[in-house]
Amino acid sequence: MAIHKGRGFACVNYPIGMNLGGDPSQALVHATPDGKFMVTLSSIDLGQGMKSVTRQIAAEALGVSVSDVHVDTADSDTGPHCMGSFASRGTHRVGNAVIRAATEARAQLLEAAAEEMEVDAADLVTDGSGNIHVRGAPSRAITVADTAIAAQFRQGRTLAGRGIFLVPPSDADPETGEMSPVTCFAHAALVVDLEVDDETGEVTVQSIHSAYEVGRALNPRLVEQQLIGGAWMGLSHALFETTEPVYPERDPAPLDFNSYVMPGPGDIPDHHVAVLERPAPDAPYGGKGPGEMCANPVLPAVANAIYNAVGVRCDTLPITPERILRGLRELGGARPGGWSGGNFGGTGNPNGAEPRTGSGDGAGNGHGDGHGTRPAWMATGR
Repeated sequence: MAIHKGRGFACVNYPIGMNLGGDPSQALVHATPDGKFMVTLSSIDLGQGMKSVTRQIAAEALGVSVSDVHVDTADSDTGPHCMGSFASRGTHRVGNAVIRAATEARAQLLEAAAEEMEVDAADLVTDGSGNIHVRGAPSRAITVADTAIAAQFRQGRTLAGRGIFLVPPSDADPETGEMSPVTCFAHAALVVDLEVDDETGEVTVQSIHSAYEVGRALNPRLVEQQLIGGAWMGLSHALFETTEPVYPERDPAPLDFNSYVMPGPGDIPDHHVAVLERPAPDAPYGGKGPGEMCANPVLPAVANAIYNAVGVRCDTLPITPERILRGLRELGGARPGGWSGGNFGGTGNPNGAEPRTGSGDGAGNGHGDGHGTRPAWMATGR
């Protein structure tokens, strides 16, 4: 009996937002009487930082301090329409809508300031600290707060903007069907190093090294935290999350998804993250956002590392100790470095005989002149 080390790699080419065009998001921006700005969205913050990043985007487009911007996502009935918080679309779709709404509100702000200062609005700029001044003459200035007060109580002017972002549907080539389903992709590559105990089937992840290309990291600390948290989620999917009894102790058995096993602080490995910035032309200030891509490459990388460590190829998640032990039994013991016969989805013989002809589909069905059968250990509940 021994501890076997394995390394697994996976990479992701991830589409941002829903496919085939459409996928709109809207935003509203208005000034309050004291010169603050409210961004109203129906896009919900699930903990991924939606409020933080849209607040930054709005402040940049308005030309004011982030502290002067607030984001309200409280009510989808009264807020502007949004398709939802999914498909890694938040930063790209909602951010673009916020830029358009904030740009319209900024134009109203400068018009109101120009009226107070008796200058042309085209000659005015903001300093990002709550002031509006004549370009090249910082001493000729008015505060954003005074402008908002004047607009609402003297000029009778609304300082507000509306924005919508909609990816136009892609035309399909009538001959080939070729089209552009999305406008930009994010990318990731990830390496997992782990150990497998061939006596207990337990897996211990030692470290994760990853590189993510996210366009532009609009909030670098938030991006890093999301990447690390997403990898934890991927690790949980890969090795832990099941409502079946915990191996090797079958009591107490989890009853539902509120009580199943998840990795705790002691199970989280060292994670070394590299963030690559390649701003996307149609993204808000170049940022695409990491989204679901944080978790996706972890699952195949863990599966590949286990295969590399002991030769067991699992195509069912989570990869529990029992599944690994059943695979080892089928193999007749650990085969470090992976097994040249292929995976257990129908392309090879786990008993060491000559591999079957044809390619497997990962579900236990071979193609060509061989018909692979799914090993018994894959068909078990664990």
